[in-house]
Amino acid sequence: RDRYQRRVHGDLGSAKQNMPAKVKSQAKGKAEKASKGKTGGSKRTKKAGLTFPVARTGSLLKSGRYATRVGKGAPVYLAAVMEYLCAEMLELAGNAARDNKKKRINPRFLTLAIRNDEELNKLLSGVTISSGGVLPNIQQVLLKKKGK
Repeated sequence: RDRYQRRVHGDLGSAKQNMPAKVKSQAKGKAEKASKGKTGGSKRTKKAGLTFPVARTGSLLKSGRYATRVGKGAPVYLAAVMEYLCAEMLELAGNAARDNKKKRINPRFLTLAIRNDEELNKLLSGVTISSGGVLPNIQQVLLKKKGK
């Protein structure tokens, strides 16, 4: 009963001293594992090895009324595709930022990354990024002729 009161009222230090060494090391290991960070939140996210939330993707698919029924694999596949596209765009935008000697990705670098990549440009052709600007392009007709 004394141990119970100590744990309830916050005196964990003395309760931890009464623990055997094996229990202390197990408790320490669990605390370290919890503090290191997670790869994903839900069980399905961890199983798939993703960062994007599978459960949230599934609930949004269901609540969005895209179909009357949503299979088990659909949110996993969609989360994987979205994660891949995000990683691809962020990598290209990071390269554009590094080329301009900046450490922060801003909308301009996203625009440059998307418009310089053929496949992303085709996918996002109808998208306008706010504060993104346009690709630098001067038509040859407008340039001065060197011969005359």
